[in-house]
Amino acid sequence: QVQLVESGGGLVQAGGSLRLSCAASGRTISSYDMGWFRQAPGKEREFVATIRWSGGTTYYTDSVKGRFTISRENAKNTVYLQMNSLKFEDTAVYFCAAGRPRGNWYLTRNYEYDYWGQGTQVTVSS
Repeated sequence: QVQLVESGGGLVQAGGSLRLSCAASGRTISSYDMGWFRQAPGKEREFVATIRWSGGTTYYTDSVKGRFTISRENAKNTVYLQMNSLKFEDTAVYFCAAGRPRGNWYLTRNYEYDYWGQGTQVTVSS
């Protein structure tokens, strides 16, 4: 079992930055692909970013490309999401997830992930 705990959310003005952290326990995440998802009020949970277990490659949804950066420190069993140039539409609960690698493709769907955190709220004021 992998337990995931997100932190770093909060209230920020549009154009500002936040850095989310996802601390894992119970098992090392070094062999898992890690992802960030978000869910805005009244909307379905959507994919934001993912990083391969090796840490070498990343993939983002189009709306955050160039603004968000996912990274990982396997030695600390932690994954990060650096969010810059935040927009009002980035407001959501952000979730961290861990999934077993599936070949060479990126994990972008909810069902591809095995473990989830409880989420952290990010609110961007316009």
